Amino acid sequence: MFKKILIANRGEIACRVIKTARKMGIQTVAIHSDADKHALHVKMADEAVRIGPPPANQSYIVIDNVMQAIRDTGAEAVHPGYGFLSENPKFAKALEAEGVAFVGPPVGAIEAMGDKITSKKIAQEADVSTVPGYMGLIEDAEEAVKISNQIGYPVMIKASAGGGGKGMRIAWNDDEAREGFQSSKNEAANSFGDDRIFIEKFVTQPRHIEIQVLCDTHGNGIYLGERECSIQRRNQKVIEEAPSPFLDEATRKAMGEQAVALAKAVGYASAGTVEFIVDGEKNFYFLEMNTRLQVEHPVTELITGVDLVEQMIRVAAGEPLSITQDDVKLTGWAVESRLYAEDPYRGFLPSIGRLTRYRPPAEVAAGPLLANDKWQGAAPEGPSAVRNDTGVFEGGEISMYYDPMIAKLCTWAPTRAEAIEAMRVALDSFEVEGIGHNIPFLSAVMDHPKFVSGEMTTAFIAEEYPDGFEGVTLDDTALRRIAATCAAMNRVAEIRRARVSGRLDNHERRVDNKATVTLQGQTWHVTIDPFAGGAHVRFEDGETLRVEGHWTPGKTLAEMTVDGTPLVLKVDKITHGFRIRSRGAEMKVHVRSRRQAELAALMPEKKAADTSKMLLCPMPGLIVNVTVEVGQQVQEGQALCTIEAMKMENILRAEKAAVVSKINAGPGDSLAVDDVIMEFE
Repeated sequence: MFKKILIANRGEIACRVIKTARKMGIQTVAIHSDADKHALHVKMADEAVRIGPPPANQSYIVIDNVMQAIRDTGAEAVHPGYGFLSENPKFAKALEAEGVAFVGPPVGAIEAMGDKITSKKIAQEADVSTVPGYMGLIEDAEEAVKISNQIGYPVMIKASAGGGGKGMRIAWNDDEAREGFQSSKNEAANSFGDDRIFIEKFVTQPRHIEIQVLCDTHGNGIYLGERECSIQRRNQKVIEEAPSPFLDEATRKAMGEQAVALAKAVGYASAGTVEFIVDGEKNFYFLEMNTRLQVEHPVTELITGVDLVEQMIRVAAGEPLSITQDDVKLTGWAVESRLYAEDPYRGFLPSIGRLTRYRPPAEVAAGPLLANDKWQGAAPEGPSAVRNDTGVFEGGEISMYYDPMIAKLCTWAPTRAEAIEAMRVALDSFEVEGIGHNIPFLSAVMDHPKFVSGEMTTAFIAEEYPDGFEGVTLDDTALRRIAATCAAMNRVAEIRRARVSGRLDNHERRVDNKATVTLQGQTWHVTIDPFAGGAHVRFEDGETLRVEGHWTPGKTLAEMTVDGTPLVLKVDKITHGFRIRSRGAEMKVHVRSRRQAELAALMPEKKAADTSKMLLCPMPGLIVNVTVEVGQQVQEGQALCTIEAMKMENILRAEKAAVVSKINAGPGDSLAVDDVIMEFE
């Protein structure tokens, strides 16, 4: 077995690999750019080597720099994680020439299946059902339009070397095909150093289901069930689960056997994923093969008990698989939520800055366990498990140079309903401050009827949130639970303030037990009757809720129960109340005395500033180009400029017809959120 492994990656996946290597007694080497010199993966590794400036194309994907780090540290093997160099055959060849093991598949398999055009041709030759499309290289936008018309709209424009949603566009007409081709080409060149593009038919109402395969160098291959990855935004997976709520055992077996056969056909050895599009009749079509570890691999590990990173390392060391297909049992259900540094209220645009507070929920072990490299069913330690794969820490920076992922929060439970409920509680318990994040959106999805029923497609987000995410409005029952809890908490805070100010003598004069609670446009008058460890909160209509918990003023997380049912609130203090986050809803809860409530009702509302004649920068980023000039008449929907942030290009368009009166920024300028790019008359 290897004594030292270099991880050619960063962030949460580098930390994930380090954990398994440490368990196996293997030393680890981290590489880092200048932006990552204080990153968590650098702190966790036994050694760390600087490889260049912040941009990935000057550091993490510069093969010569990584190879020099390998030589300097004497690493015997390299785990590439995902993204960056993980599917780069040139890197695998460089390692082979140096006599260093690649913890991944052979070069031939990477070349054959890592290239989406080649992989589709191989799949077709192997009689695997594939999505209709044009597999040849496309020279320019006009050829892209011609091909799109031949295939028939809508079409998917994709980078041949792409992954992670980069270099992908859906086009519904000629203009979108022309524009999407150029944007995909630019993103592909910037992210992968390869701007080849292909086009395929976009299958409407599809489900995205993938099969995890594991092969060794001795001809053995198995599949470890499937993952449902249909909750996607901009072709980027957001929530995954295993198994799929849609597949039956026969379809699972057919997909699994086909995936293994395809892997064996290209001499695959390592962990890999074969992705399929599945229609409503359970017909499945080969989409692509990812010749690497997937971001969502933890849900497979949670339902099978197999440590995929460990298996990859053992295969790379020449060991045969110790697991057979008969050993693979799918136990329980697992759900993964990807936490991103992005603002869901601004169209999910990236957010950067310092994590002033980062407190994930406590991790809890349960479910299938791995023992002696062989799967064994094991009774869970508890009713559910919580796992958080992360690469950040409180006080750390979220950089504009890399993917905006903060963490992958996973839960496991015996049933899907229990796993979803565990995820709801875990998301409510996750504290992130200092940057925009998508926890409210993830929480909203967990409560959405379509997701709960399992009846979702890859169009879920576009269909259910066509105008973007605007927050969650809770029902009356949920609001009353929050109102009662905040009233009880406010009384505790009032007693604390009274003690500090000296307003209470030794026999503790009673604090006012009547309050008016206002939230999300509703107002309740309540009476609070305290008891040891909680309070009964009585509403004017006679309903009484029993609130229990040990929240103290200043604590930012309130873990309470209301009538015996858990309620977790993220809490910030405001004047006369709290700012609360619960189940995807963010709200101000005002708790006032009767007189304070009467006076507050007389206060005028503050009007928002008029920015209707300005184009504001929606995210921190770099201006790539400006397509209009001062004095130009623009029409609704016309492209005005392009912003690049976190490796993604975003085209900003005119909301209505207007004349450009002033342009404040040009190509190459770095802008902050709400900087004025241009003005109109």
